[in-house]
Amino acid sequence: MKIALESLGCSKNLVDAEIMLGLLNRKGHQLVGDYINADIVIVNTCGFIESAKQESVDSIVQYADLKNEGKFKYLLVSGCLAQRYSEELLKEIPEIDGIIGTGSYEKITDVVDSLMDRDEIIELGDINFTFNEELPRYISTPPYLAYLKIGEGCDNNCTYCIIPKLRGKYRSRKLESLVEEAKRLSDRGVKELVVIAQDTTVYGVDLYGKQMLPELLEELSKMDFEWIRVMYSYPESITEEIVDVIAKHSNICNYFDMPIQHANDRVLKLMNRKTTRKELKSKIDMIRNKIPDATIRTTFIVGFPGETDEEFESLLDFVRDIKFDRLGAFAYSREEDTPADKLPNHLDESVKKNRLDRIMMVQQNISESLNQEKIGKEYKVLIEDKIDDTLYIGRTECDADEIDSIVYLETTNNIKIGDFIDVIIENAYEYDLRAIPKDLLNQYN
Repeated sequence: MKIALESLGCSKNLVDAEIMLGLLNRKGHQLVGDYINADIVIVNTCGFIESAKQESVDSIVQYADLKNEGKFKYLLVSGCLAQRYSEELLKEIPEIDGIIGTGSYEKITDVVDSLMDRDEIIELGDINFTFNEELPRYISTPPYLAYLKIGEGCDNNCTYCIIPKLRGKYRSRKLESLVEEAKRLSDRGVKELVVIAQDTTVYGVDLYGKQMLPELLEELSKMDFEWIRVMYSYPESITEEIVDVIAKHSNICNYFDMPIQHANDRVLKLMNRKTTRKELKSKIDMIRNKIPDATIRTTFIVGFPGETDEEFESLLDFVRDIKFDRLGAFAYSREEDTPADKLPNHLDESVKKNRLDRIMMVQQNISESLNQEKIGKEYKVLIEDKIDDTLYIGRTECDADEIDSIVYLETTNNIKIGDFIDVIIENAYEYDLRAIPKDLLNQYN
């Protein structure tokens, strides 16, 4: 059959989708780019927060309408939302022919083979499944970029988060298997390898009895990657050993993605975050002392149940003090079946929105100021898109794919997508930069 898949949500979810595509491809099914040429459409959903759930539902409904119009035959739904609301989805959207949960995506070929024989299929599986390291993977990202998923699940049990109930306990993959997969990705020409898990910093603790991220990064650094980027590093588990390995190797990005979520000790405790404001400041200082040009990215939740005006102001003071290079913020999303949902003193949406607007305005000013300091400096930029004959879009080592800032590059040079170009920053905006090729500037001089 001809199969199209749309994956929503995070990069960890995308890797699951790529494994499903790999299994289907190995079984002989034809993978197509969109529903127009498909017999089956799979929507791989996210169920993390309300906005992500709504996006997933909207996408399913859109495809359900297309199925009713006869555009394709079967509609399957997979991923976190499918795991969490399987019965509700089938009841509310009868066009769905099958559900594949987070614990059963490797059964996708069985589900597809059974479609014509059953009215509806639900495969949820065991969310604490043991890794099958032999599963194939169909890389769907651009040729220059790929993700390496080093673990599944999470043991942090933050009170606002549903992930442990959808993904299970933290399970690390075997080091040898990860090294082999990374070598395959390097051999196919991948230039940026992005290391991901719900929490990359605790990789190996469950399997080897100790933190193994430094050893993994050492092995990856020996390969022919231009950039190795580590994402989702919980601050309390970032050790000096991890920072030293990153500082040691030029092909490991000096980029620290740390989901801090708050900076008030009482709110952090309510979130079940195992750190304090003082410890967070100390950890950031340690990173910046060892790697002065480190890029530190974080996320915050505003409007957590019971967050007072004073506690929010203390968070703003922390943001002003630290001056994060990259910052994302979210208004607290009330998720059923989480401990935070049962807390008293939930805030009005208007209060949460006001606080979200305020923290992002503070960060906008910080970002613009930091960007102004980059004017005249040299950076290596990965080119990712061409807008017109002379305008390209890329990003620096300081920016992760799809979530951070971009660099506009104006040149008449013929540049290929996926090329690395040395540039000089000539202008700066609140978040983005404008540059010219370094060699062009040398011609002028």
